[in-house]
Amino acid sequence: MENISDATKHFIDLRRHMWIAGIEVDLRRLIWQIAVTGKYISSKIQESNRKLAGLENIYGEEQLALDMSSDQIIKHQLEFSGFVSHYASEERDSIIQIGGGKGKYIVTADPLDGSSLVNTNLAIGTIIAIHRESILTGGDKSLVAAMYITYGPLITMIYSAGNGTHEFVLNREGEYVLSEENITLGERGDIYSIGGLRRDWTQGHLDYIRYLESEGYKLRYSGGFVPDINQILIKKGGIFTYPTLKSHPNGKLRLIFELQPMAFLMEQAGGMATDGRQRILSIQPKALDQRCPVYIGSKYEVEKAKAFLGD
Repeated sequence: MENISDATKHFIDLRRHMWIAGIEVDLRRLIWQIAVTGKYISSKIQESNRKLAGLENIYGEEQLALDMSSDQIIKHQLEFSGFVSHYASEERDSIIQIGGGKGKYIVTADPLDGSSLVNTNLAIGTIIAIHRESILTGGDKSLVAAMYITYGPLITMIYSAGNGTHEFVLNREGEYVLSEENITLGERGDIYSIGGLRRDWTQGHLDYIRYLESEGYKLRYSGGFVPDINQILIKKGGIFTYPTLKSHPNGKLRLIFELQPMAFLMEQAGGMATDGRQRILSIQPKALDQRCPVYIGSKYEVEKAKAFLGD
């Protein structure tokens, strides 16, 4: 990739960045189209949040409708892209064929991660993975790109096509402009984000968290996977974990829709992602809705988790 000076990088938009990075034409067009789709989802979120109009709070039914609307927006945009043959979403029970099944890519989506946080005005997001082969293979064998869009005080997008992990911000003109190129995590961070009830943790996981606390790590947990991962990337270190629980021995987060794309992005930023023992991107999915525990973030914290969890 050609060097981009600090003085000019903020004027590099997403399309130019992908061109400079040498990403193949069809893939960069698809990434661009998905990024634009984030604008439509953001508008839908604003439209759906009745607090903005001084009306009642969002209820469960409205949150469900917002999830489904986001899914429909993504499907519609992909269907006419010409690049996508199949689409799988956390909102659907099966993989569906789109675009006549002629595109070269398969796209998976968590259309609106953390939608229950809308009425509390916390950040939420969309998670996307782009595959070239069947998604029911290990991430290393099929994933060619991953991205997420964060809907918060700023709309940001982080993507990787195997050429590093990069952040873009949606500006007032509606363009995604480069904010940070080649995000790189430090070997060790100082924050931890953790899901699940303490009473449901295994002993090894409990001991690990006690170690982090003894080391002075700061707890930062919003309840949304996208904003919590985004914080670790932007702060350049730390760990997110949603572990094996006594009530959920296979974890709660979905391997294909959530963990694979985030693991891809984290590894491209110099971090790691495991289920506590093995690398997330090496796990062979057995089902579309397969769930998995996760330890994802800086290398030190992820390796330390493996030591506490044992074999």
